[in-house]
Amino acid sequence: MSKGAQTSSPEPEEVDTGLDDNDPIIEEEQNNEEKKELERRIRFKVDLRLCSIAGILCSLDLLDSGVISSASVTSMLSDLHLDQGNRYSVSIFIFTIASIAFQLPSTIAVRTFGPRIWFSFITVCFGIITLGTAWVRTWRQMIALRILLGISMSGVYPGLTYLISTWYTREEQQLRFAFMQSGEVIVLATGSIVNFGLNQLGGRGGLKGWQWMFIVQGSIAAFMGFLTFWWMVDFPENASESFWFLSEEESKIAAARIERDRGDVVVDPFSWKKVLRHAKDVKIYGFCTLYFLQNLVSTSLSYFLPIILQGGMGFSTNKAILLSAPPYYYAVVPAILSAIIGDRFQLRGPIITFNSICLIAGFCMLGFSDQVTVRYVGTYLATGAYVANWAAMATYQANNIVGQWKRVFTAAAVTACNGAGGIAGSFIVRQPEAPRYMTAIWVSIGSHIMIMGVIACFSLYFYMANQKQRRGKKVIEGTEGFRFTY
Repeated sequence: MSKGAQTSSPEPEEVDTGLDDNDPIIEEEQNNEEKKELERRIRFKVDLRLCSIAGILCSLDLLDSGVISSASVTSMLSDLHLDQGNRYSVSIFIFTIASIAFQLPSTIAVRTFGPRIWFSFITVCFGIITLGTAWVRTWRQMIALRILLGISMSGVYPGLTYLISTWYTREEQQLRFAFMQSGEVIVLATGSIVNFGLNQLGGRGGLKGWQWMFIVQGSIAAFMGFLTFWWMVDFPENASESFWFLSEEESKIAAARIERDRGDVVVDPFSWKKVLRHAKDVKIYGFCTLYFLQNLVSTSLSYFLPIILQGGMGFSTNKAILLSAPPYYYAVVPAILSAIIGDRFQLRGPIITFNSICLIAGFCMLGFSDQVTVRYVGTYLATGAYVANWAAMATYQANNIVGQWKRVFTAAAVTACNGAGGIAGSFIVRQPEAPRYMTAIWVSIGSHIMIMGVIACFSLYFYMANQKQRRGKKVIEGTEGFRFTY
């Protein structure tokens, strides 16, 4: 053969891999991957729309506490004669009583009228009433408007808790509740800074600083109410009816993933009997106890933190308003971290217990230290812990119940008991006890020791029930294959 001759190399033999591109198993795996990717995109859309508006709407309840607490260190108390006796505390707890009375009907209305219509309506009402508060002249008028405020906001927190639980699987819920809480506390913290600025407007237009607080923040709330009609999303099975949200196909996929998780997408026709029969479930009262004990602390801090900073730590009015904001910004960190760990490892009770320990440490610093810096750091620990526990407790109850009307009843019941804790919490910070406020310190510490005790009881009960379910001796929540999360 000559040097320049071409040689033909043998064709490579085809290796039989045993795989066929048309193999049904491969096609099924590809379809599953595509389906998972589509579900991720749908979940991301829901995160952007639902969690954002939920955080803003929930913040309106805290916005009220932020406005009235900031106003409480201005001339408002003396102007309205709220500084006599327990009138200021009465103005706080009367709001809660009105809210408790209307929580179950208002939560049912979310399902009956739809989230977009109902949340928009009550938010506009809240904004208008807040706006009107700027022109009250007596403490009796303030009390009357506080009752109307409580009614208008009664369905926001339980309604949004219920709505979020219908959109996400049990493994995803705590992070989404944390998103809601984070938006809530960020708005509250920012509101404190805004209130500082508004207080400087005192004298403008013949109005005092506290009046400007109610005017501006009431106007913002009313505007958000109108925006809610377009921003809010409907329930998964009706999501295609929301403005620029999901297609009909995406709506069906969103509903199907919840049906796979716990099988309660389908809603029975409403009747009071179907709602109230869940009052027989003892564990709902355990959840209610957790919320009651939790809100003892959150109410005392959210409404009275500026007063504690002013009367307890010696800060001026403006500094007290400003310094009440940073602990809430910090609270986003433990809330998100707790949620990521809780969802990743499916831990609920241990997360609540850890946050409770952090809160106890914070209140010990606040109550038993003489140094202002240490006491102020204690407010960070306490605030971060109770905000993080809101998301954990919301997930704890949502993970362990099945059925649409049961979710409605539970959300309303725990929020009502949350409100009852708020009533008690509005009285534990006693002005004559400044600067230590030892009643608030001991009640807050004791309540969270009790929370840990309730969690221990729940964990034991859930563990035993799951063991029976695994052995085929028990069907939990009337749903085959369902197990408690603890």
